[in-house]
Amino acid sequence: MIQFRNVSKSFGARTAVNGISFGIDKPQMVGVIGRSGAGKSTLLRMINRLTPATSGQILFGDRDILSLKGAMMRRWQRDCAMVFQQFNLVPRLDVVTNVMLGRLNGHGTLKSLFNVFAEDDVRDALAALDRLGIAQEATKRAEELSGGQQQRVAIARALMQTPYMILADEPIASLDPMNAKIVMDALREIHERDGKMVICNLHTLDTARSYCDRVIGMRDGVLVFDGKPEELTTQAAREIYGADESFNEAATSTAIDAGAPGRSRSAGAMSPAAVAV
Repeated sequence: MIQFRNVSKSFGARTAVNGISFGIDKPQMVGVIGRSGAGKSTLLRMINRLTPATSGQILFGDRDILSLKGAMMRRWQRDCAMVFQQFNLVPRLDVVTNVMLGRLNGHGTLKSLFNVFAEDDVRDALAALDRLGIAQEATKRAEELSGGQQQRVAIARALMQTPYMILADEPIASLDPMNAKIVMDALREIHERDGKMVICNLHTLDTARSYCDRVIGMRDGVLVFDGKPEELTTQAAREIYGADESFNEAATSTAIDAGAPGRSRSAGAMSPAAVAV
């Protein structure tokens, strides 16, 4: 589905991503892990065209998305939804309007200019919020919600784009463990129920093992690991994080216990719809 061919990105003398090549040939939930500054966010931003690549190709089907311009690039950004660490909501707008903003890229210029939404947009936004377990917050201003709730609003907004894939850039970095679990459960549910590719930047090994079908490890802009979660051994983690024998995985733990990917959550686990935090 998507193929990276020798993709690099430099910022002046600093190379953030250095000759990355790999492919994802089916909808998977892929975790990208590594230390801060490893190039994870730059990688996702190049996919979405928020950051231009310096060289290489990113192919989706037979299209090189790095060569898209104008309306074709905007359509790709609609098809490739981003979820950000800091939510990127409009604080003073109500929740349902924030979700409907996911439709602006699909509307004409005049409608986008005046935030004109159809009845179908309102219905679909409420359905997305209900799916994320926060429909009851639809009329509140976004700034009144907790961090975990705001991130679920951001995911609902991404769903409104009806994308081919969802890119999540450190979606739980600013959340407590309970809200982190709710958000990761939501992303996993979208992957399983809708069959969408989800690529998620993560700091923590336990989260990658629990939720992802595949894990990619980056270090200093280079791909140093690409495998199944069970192949992410302590030795592999040391290589990814550039650590010695004193490396302790507990330092990267979020204490999320979600069970193996693709399996039912335990009876005691809480879904997004069951908890409104």
